[in-house]
Amino acid sequence: MKMTKLLAAACVVTAVSGCATQGQTDANPDDPWEGYNRKVFAFNDTLDRYALKPVAQGYDYVTPEPVQSGVGNFFSNLGEIGTTVNSVLQWKWANAGVASGRFVINSILGIGGILDPASRMGLVEREEDFGQTLATWGVGEGPYVVLPVLGGRTLRHTSGLPVDWYTDPVTYVEEDSVRYGLRFVDLIDTRAGLLDREELISGDRYSFIRDAYLQNRRYEVNDGETGKDPFASGDFGDDFEYDEDAFAD
Repeated sequence: MKMTKLLAAACVVTAVSGCATQGQTDANPDDPWEGYNRKVFAFNDTLDRYALKPVAQGYDYVTPEPVQSGVGNFFSNLGEIGTTVNSVLQWKWANAGVASGRFVINSILGIGGILDPASRMGLVEREEDFGQTLATWGVGEGPYVVLPVLGGRTLRHTSGLPVDWYTDPVTYVEEDSVRYGLRFVDLIDTRAGLLDREELISGDRYSFIRDAYLQNRRYEVNDGETGKDPFASGDFGDDFEYDEDAFAD
């Protein structure tokens, strides 16, 4: 689970109310609110450039790789709870068993999830969130929308954020300083993990990130059955294009 879920409900209201006036006759059918989205994207990009990215770079520089792996494993292990819940809601009992097994094994043998012995035992992680559950239930994808701080998502993915937040164990940490500290560490660790991927971005930054997100999100929703995950190999290339027909619902 990511720290970005913290302000999900408020951001959804902001995004939907702002997007209502942004329709364009010549808009990308996946991104009819592009005018609004680009403004929010510019805000988020500025915030990242002058605040989040420098902190992530400092974290990446001073933190040894084993420690970074441990931090990532810890939060990934907490995410197995949400994956288990959503797998059950989607009637994916095998994945629910894998996720719950991973959580128990990594929590006990992995020192609270810092290590990942479950993967070495053949229990492969496959995340599920409530946006994917909504897709299984037949809810349409909806337009692409960029949320303040949270970034770009489909409207369906956005609608699932509050539920994802409530299935995140960090939400229930009573001590505010500890809860916010965990959120911050999770965010910085996640951002540090994306530093090397930025060199893959070419052309219009907004369009590239939007199209890559949509293609990857549809890959996740369809459990990889629609083709190769572009994020698995980082193989975007300079001529990356989003193929709408290949990922139709």
